[in-house]
Amino acid sequence: MFRFTLLALLCCATSIRAGAIKKRWGSHSGEYGGNGGTRFSQSVNQLDGPITALKIRADSSRIVGLQVRYGREWSDYVGGSSGDLQAITLHPGESIIHVSGNSDSYIRKLHFQTNFGRHFSFGVNIGTSFSAQPIFPGTVLTYFSGRSGDVIDAISFYWNTRCYSTECQ
Repeated sequence: MFRFTLLALLCCATSIRAGAIKKRWGSHSGEYGGNGGTRFSQSVNQLDGPITALKIRADSSRIVGLQVRYGREWSDYVGGSSGDLQAITLHPGESIIHVSGNSDSYIRKLHFQTNFGRHFSFGVNIGTSFSAQPIFPGTVLTYFSGRSGDVIDAISFYWNTRCYSTECQ
C-alpha cells in the first residue's frame, strides 16, 4: 500500500512539474519620473488582452494623463484633466516594442515605437531622457504602472510575450 501511494504521488508531482515548467520571458523598465502622486498599476488589465489603443493627455510641459485599452477593455484613467487628449489605435498584430521620453519630477514626454515601424510622440523635450525596451527578444509592452495625481508623476513599463492563450505560454 505504501509503495502504491508513493508511486501515485511521484507520478502526480512529475505531471504537475512538467505542466508548470513553461518559459515566460518578462522584464521591467523604470520607474522614470518623480516621487509625487499615488501609485497605480495596470497589471490586472493585461489579462483582458494585448494593448490595442492608448489615450494620452498632455499640456505644454507634461504628460497629464493616461488610459490604455487592453483587448477591448479600457483601463481606468490615471492623471489630471488639463491639456489636450490624443488617441492612437494599434493595428491587429501591432505591439509597442520601445518607449522613450523625458522626465524629471514628472513625465514630460513619451514616444512609442511599434513593431510595424510606427512612431507616436506626446509631450515636450524637457528633463532627462530615458529609453525603455524589453530585455528578451520577441517580447512587447504588456502594461504600465507608475504614480499619478494631477499629472503622470512617474511611469514604468512591463514587457512580456504577446501570447494571450495557453497554447503559446
